[in-house]
Amino acid sequence: MFRKVLIANRGEIALRVISACKELGIRTVAVYSEADRNSLHVKFADEAICIGPPRSAESYLNVPAVISAAEITDVDAIHPGYGLLSENANFAEVCRASNIKFIGPPPEVTRMMGEKSTARQTMKKAKVPILPGSDGIIVSEGEALEWAHSVGYPVILKAVAGGGGRGMRICRSAEELPGLYNQASTEAANAFGNGDLYMEKFIERPRHIEFQVLADEHGNVMSLGERECSIQRRHQKLIEEAPSLQITPKQREELGKTIKRSLENIGYWNAGTIEFLMDEDGKIYFIEMNTRIQVEHCVTEMVTGIDLVKAQLRIAAGERLNAIVPGPVEIRGHAIECRINAEHPEKFIPSAGRITAFNVPGGNGVRVDTAQYSEGVVPPYYDSMIAKLICHGKDREEAMNKMQRALSQFVVQGIHTTIPLHQRIFADEEFRSGKFDTKFMERFLERSQERQQPS
Repeated sequence: MFRKVLIANRGEIALRVISACKELGIRTVAVYSEADRNSLHVKFADEAICIGPPRSAESYLNVPAVISAAEITDVDAIHPGYGLLSENANFAEVCRASNIKFIGPPPEVTRMMGEKSTARQTMKKAKVPILPGSDGIIVSEGEALEWAHSVGYPVILKAVAGGGGRGMRICRSAEELPGLYNQASTEAANAFGNGDLYMEKFIERPRHIEFQVLADEHGNVMSLGERECSIQRRHQKLIEEAPSLQITPKQREELGKTIKRSLENIGYWNAGTIEFLMDEDGKIYFIEMNTRIQVEHCVTEMVTGIDLVKAQLRIAAGERLNAIVPGPVEIRGHAIECRINAEHPEKFIPSAGRITAFNVPGGNGVRVDTAQYSEGVVPPYYDSMIAKLICHGKDREEAMNKMQRALSQFVVQGIHTTIPLHQRIFADEEFRSGKFDTKFMERFLERSQERQQPS
């Protein structure tokens, strides 16, 4: 096992990794920006080093600064968390060259799966179902028109290096395609430094379902079941669940086998997530792979009893999966996660500032992952998520009822949060029925506005 690990991240995921390391007897090093000097991940790590000014580009994304901190503190490994450098293949290569273990997959695989058109073709070869679309990158408006005619409208243009909805455009006719192609390419180039696009058939009302996997460095792969991630706003997830109501035990088993085969073929190891869209007929299609731990990993932990972050550490230290997860994976009950963001719950604008009161709920089956505290400061430089509230019950109904109670007891004062938004969602009949899709939030917000209109 590792002697000392540096956590190249901040906030709740940095604290989550520190906790896993402590349970395994591993010493930890936190890195932090000047804005995070008083953060809890700095307080609870064994050592901490400031790596730069508040902005991520000058601190958390500054590879030389992170590597220097790792070398100064003489760590064995780096855990990147999620976001920031977690899917940066160049960073993983620098770790390798510096003789520091990167707790994630090989950089070659990260690069292959991060380039989304390549990932599509890789999964297609492994017989994973993919949406109809272009064979790789589209190089011109003319080629885009040819593919759209072949696939059939509506189609969606996507950035090959994309994420978070940037570099994406839905196109419903040949007349609007050239303009949308140029818009998406320009946006992708500005956001990711890469304007390349590919095309897929657009599903009008899909569900977003993802499968959690673990793979060791000895060629063993395991699927830990799926998560339902359809409650989104502008392609940003708000609520996640495990398991999905739409996946049957037979589908779970068959997809698990397909995923296992595909990851064995590419030599994947550590944690990862395979993301799918399900159409109105229940058919499921691969869209992308995230080669890291996910924000929503907690719901899988709650229904399987497997600590995914500790599993990451043990895999990176060379252990085999059958020692980490002995026996078959069982799904027990139902878990739901709400992302609590420092945002106005109606205007969706960020709400940085000092937290004047902070009380988290508790009780059987209630978990809160956060790095915030009373009198802590939410800086304006980073992602707005300040906590994750996770509830587990014997079934979805019990998990929802626990969530409603827990939300009512979650107190954050001094800033705006999305807690009131989540409370309204959990009172919504469409959400409670489970018969929703990725367009749920559009309909929900329309209903909310209609109720606010004077009669």
